[in-house]
This record gives sequence, structure tokens and C-alpha cells, in this order.
Amino acid sequence: MDEDELLGIGAFARRVGLAPSALRFYDDCGVLRPARVDEATGYRYYGADQAGRGVRLRRLRAAGLPLLDVAVVLDGPREAAQGVLRAHLERTRRTADEARAVVEEFLREATGDAATCWARARVDGAELAAAVRQVAPAVASGEARDAFPVLGCVLLELGDGEVQLVATDRYRLAVRVLRAADFEGGAGKALIGAEQAQGLAEWALRQMTVEVECGVPAASAPDAASAFDAAVLRLRGDADGECWERPQAPLQRQDQDAAAFPDYRSMLEGLEAGRYRIIVDRVGLRDAAAGRGEVVFLAMDAGDSGEPQLEVTGGERLAIRLRAVFHVKHRAVFHVKHGAVPRIAFAPAVLLPALEAGVGPDVLLEISAADRPVVVRSADQGSFTTLVMPVSERTGGSAHADRTDD
Repeated sequence: MDEDELLGIGAFARRVGLAPSALRFYDDCGVLRPARVDEATGYRYYGADQAGRGVRLRRLRAAGLPLLDVAVVLDGPREAAQGVLRAHLERTRRTADEARAVVEEFLREATGDAATCWARARVDGAELAAAVRQVAPAVASGEARDAFPVLGCVLLELGDGEVQLVATDRYRLAVRVLRAADFEGGAGKALIGAEQAQGLAEWALRQMTVEVECGVPAASAPDAASAFDAAVLRLRGDADGECWERPQAPLQRQDQDAAAFPDYRSMLEGLEAGRYRIIVDRVGLRDAAAGRGEVVFLAMDAGDSGEPQLEVTGGERLAIRLRAVFHVKHRAVFHVKHGAVPRIAFAPAVLLPALEAGVGPDVLLEISAADRPVVVRSADQGSFTTLVMPVSERTGGSAHADRTDD
């Protein structure tokens, strides 16, 4: 293919009406591969002749087809494509009928609804399942959950056209944002126990779309702690009219002062902008950090070739070097000055789940200092963010010694 016919991901996204993040997702899923990927930078380039496929993909997804069905329509035999489309059309009709029945029910109960503040959002079922599973590793367990029951839950929050899922054990903070296809009402939030969250993920995976409804009785709304427990959370799927409803009272009510989920927004806003930004192979870093003992050290190394490398060492001091793209103040550079990036220590039990939960081949690390939280992002999915607390080299890998109670 002629290089002049290639478009960068931004230009191609504008041409076909898809977000660059969606194109990265479809590349990961194998539905729309770029024509070329620059081996040095990882940048994706698309051919102008791929625009037709991109537009058809966008329209099919907007019509609600799951990715597996989209692949059949785009690449399968005609008979299989027709069968998939007819089946989806029937599901769409049934879903519309069920939605009409639900709306009529709520209209009949309008007087009762007046006492509840509702927020509703519609999201992709598979994305909701993935979001729950991504944040779940950050839920507290053991003594931390016993001391603070609220940390043993996933926070589901609706607002500003988005659904956010949050979990933290005070050493990690995981946040995943889902953009809602439809949104109405104000804001709502509810807590879901860790075991319940696992069941929710399994249920959501069977749904093409999920309508999330969160209502807080007006009488309890001013009291944030009790509002969490009083919140009504209902999720309606499109598979045979299935519903999922959170069992009531997931928290230990005797300690309502502890039943206030941490103000994660202030935590994120209070972070310093990452002075050092490193993009590195996610699976390679995960494998390098695994089995390194109680503590693993990350440091930048120019390497023998002069190319930037991320050096991973453990208690046995065996170094594994991974090729990296190194950024300083959001500017990519291709050399590393000795000592430019501080050596930083992690407990593998905290770092590895953050890498496991990521999506795509790369991970972005934003480092401000050796004693400050490190932001771990999926380079191909900016809507998922994890904060990981480093440990002091003096502690021998004890995460508890350097925990912040903020």
C-alpha cells in the first residue's frame, strides 16, 4: 500500500466517525486492524480504503450488535450474516416491548417515585462486566475490610452521562469510566459487596446492553453514609428480560461513620502531574515483576545501545530490561540521562493486579516521585486508571509501612 494513502488514527477516526480509543479497542479485538503499526512508536496507520469497513462497523455497533455478530456480518458467509441480523432484529423488537412495559409501570407508580431521586444510564453489557472485573482486585479484604467494611465494596456511581466503578484498599485505587449511551436523571451511587460484584459481572456478560437504575430515597439523601445503604440499585438486561438487583444492606450498619466511601475524586485531583511518563510492554513488565520476592524495583536505564529501557530488579538483583518510550513533561525523548527517573519500589502483590487488569499491549506509568502514588493506565484504554502506592526500600517490601491515610 502506498504510504501516501495511509491516515493516522486521528484522521481516520474523524473520517469514519469513531473515537481513537474505539479504533484501538477494535484493533485489540481483531475487527478492524490498522494497515500498518510503526514498530518504534506504536502509532497506528489506516488505509483510506478501510473507511467503508469502519463506517459499517460504527453503524452496526450503534444498532446494538455484539462484536461477535458484527464480525459475522462483516466477514462471514451471506447466510450467516442474514441469520445474525434477523435474530438481532427480533431481540430489538422484544427489548422495545419490554422497555415500554417498564415505562408504563413507572408511570403508574409516579406518586411513589416522587419520593426517590433516580438516575438511569444504559451501557454495554460486556463493557460493564469488564469494568467490574478490572476494579475488583483493588477491593479490600481481610483485616482492612473488617476495620473498614466500606472498602470491601465496589462503588457504582452515576453522573454527568457516565457510569463509574471504583474500588480501593488504601494501597491501590482503581477507577473505570463507562460513557453511557443514554442517561437521565441526576446523580446516584450505591455500594456493591465484593461477592455481589462477581455475580454482577457474570450476569452483565450475558447482556448486550444494561440499564442501570440508582435511586436514593429523598429522606436519606442528605446523609451520605446512610444514603449508600438506602440506595436502590437495579440493573435490567436485554437477555430474556433478566434483571439484577443488589441485595439490601451490604454493609455493617453498626459503624455508619466508616460507611462513607473515600473521596476518590479529591484524591485524583490532588495528585501532582506525573513528571515522568513511561510507556512499556504491559505483559513483559508483569512477567518481569512476578516472582521477584517481597519488593520489586523499577528504574530507567539507557542500555548498551543507548535506547531507553526499564530495568526491573528484585531481591535476587537479577535485572530484566524492557524497551520503553520515555516521556518528560509529556514530551517524548529517546535518550535517558543517568538518574533522571527515580528508582521506585513496589510490593508485587499490589503492582501485579494493576497490570493484570489492564487492556492492550502497553501500559503507561506516570511517576512524580519515589514516595508518591504512581498512576498506572492502560495505554489503549484511558478510561481505566489505577493508583499504586510505592513502598520504601527500607521496609523490605512492606506496603503497610508507607501507607497514607489520606
